[in-house]
Amino acid sequence: MVGYGPEDNHFVVELTYNYGIGEYRLGNDFLGITLVSSQAVSNAKKMGWPLKEVTSGVFETEAPGGYKFYLEDKEKLKQDPVWKVTLGVSNLQKSVSYWSGLLGMKIYEKDEEKQRALLGYADDQCKLELRAVGGAVDHGTAFGRVAFSCAKDELPSIEALMKKENQKILSPLVSLDTPGKATVQVVILADPDGHEICFVGDEAFRELSQVDPNGDKLLDDAMAADNSDKWFAEHNMKKVSA
Repeated sequence: MVGYGPEDNHFVVELTYNYGIGEYRLGNDFLGITLVSSQAVSNAKKMGWPLKEVTSGVFETEAPGGYKFYLEDKEKLKQDPVWKVTLGVSNLQKSVSYWSGLLGMKIYEKDEEKQRALLGYADDQCKLELRAVGGAVDHGTAFGRVAFSCAKDELPSIEALMKKENQKILSPLVSLDTPGKATVQVVILADPDGHEICFVGDEAFRELSQVDPNGDKLLDDAMAADNSDKWFAEHNMKKVSA
């Protein structure tokens, strides 16, 4: 998990590395993350990382796996530099009805001409942007899911509402044990385009999401110890494409 602060009040990204996979095919489901941070722009320029100015003060760049990031060259927001996550949808109105009408998100912006909408659960949290892609949503082989925490007592009602409205439930309400740590309750849904959405009980989640002061070192050590490329080369094998 990586982010600009504790997971309790910051947006974080979960990165998953599979040793035997060499590449993933990207679809049009995940359209990018937008950060408001002049420091991020400055860092990219110092590192010589490719930047393309798409509008005044907004730069597009790509992570090594091809995921797009948009960097706004402004002083970072007080709460979290991560401003929005953009997902592709096939039918904007249908998706807005799902995310707002069923899941209760507030609509901050809606532009019919540009076929986009900005939604969120709170003014000081990362927003969700839905943008029509002009056709079917292709999840490729690299798709993930969006996760939210909420009061544990709200999970049964979320599941019940989805059943009542005949919406897809990928994983019914279940308790997940973590040895030596808190047991969390989750329910996993899918929106009209198959975007996976996980709701997790906040009380136990806060215990599990504590910042590890050794997190940076543990990640660096794990990456340094990864000899999978060497192993595959020694065995005259190539990592497969997912």
